[in-house]
Amino acid sequence: MTPLDRARSHHAARARLAKAARADGRRLWRQVEPRAIEESWLSLLMRMFVAVSQAQLTAARQADHYTAEALRAQGYRDPAAGRVAAEELAGISSDGRPLETLLMGPVFAAKAAIAKGATSKQALAVGQIRLDLITRTQVADAGRVADGIAVVARPTVSWTRMVVGDSCPRCIILAGRVYRYSQGFERHPQCDCVHIPTAEDTGDDFTTDPRRAFEEGRVKGLSKADDQAIRDGADMAQIVNAHKGMYVAGARKLTRTGITRRGTAGRRLGGRARLMPEQIYREASSREEAVQLLCQHGYIV
Repeated sequence: MTPLDRARSHHAARARLAKAARADGRRLWRQVEPRAIEESWLSLLMRMFVAVSQAQLTAARQADHYTAEALRAQGYRDPAAGRVAAEELAGISSDGRPLETLLMGPVFAAKAAIAKGATSKQALAVGQIRLDLITRTQVADAGRVADGIAVVARPTVSWTRMVVGDSCPRCIILAGRVYRYSQGFERHPQCDCVHIPTAEDTGDDFTTDPRRAFEEGRVKGLSKADDQAIRDGADMAQIVNAHKGMYVAGARKLTRTGITRRGTAGRRLGGRARLMPEQIYREASSREEAVQLLCQHGYIV
């Protein structure tokens, strides 16, 4: 099994744990009384706590074996300084709060929905969504933290970022980036990216071709204008990064990203404002002009 295959298998196993814990949560949440949401959930809270903490424990216990197997496939043999104390990562939330405190979140979400005029049924649905998110995130985070500890325990090992299945544009363009052992990567809610433990000078390529992923329909969350710009030949990284500095001036969408003299767009524009792709499509009178403007504003390089 290659390191990439091992990473995918590891992620799938963790996802199954989160899915099982989510199913437990849904069964328990269905027992909540609409007229006594908080009181009835408190009577079920310990069972929910056990379900999530057990899933966290199992996810964390997988880290040492996964890391060793992934590195062994790359020819890495150095022993670890010790094992991951998986039990220390279960029963707490990833932000340091007691897990049971976080698990009250669905109640607060449901009560807030009622305060805004939602029916009891609608409020319980809101609480269910919050519980699903909490469950998935806490199981995944326990596993990720354990993976990180397993890497730190092994000298000369770093991380490579890998996307799993469909992904957002930001994650796609970061796929294959290598991180130091002490450096994580930013994740958005429900991000499925995982780390592959990477031996130094492995020579393995864990990158994802953004263009190929786009053509395969694996990139989700692009606007219609962004989608069209990429089809017209624009570089996906330029499109995604432009959104970080977007602003509106006189109803025109502009961006401050990439306008320095060192940037492609900055050199081509010579100090003029950089348009966002959607603004280019609004202003271009033809497909040819749109492509020309995409080149001029640094989206096609």
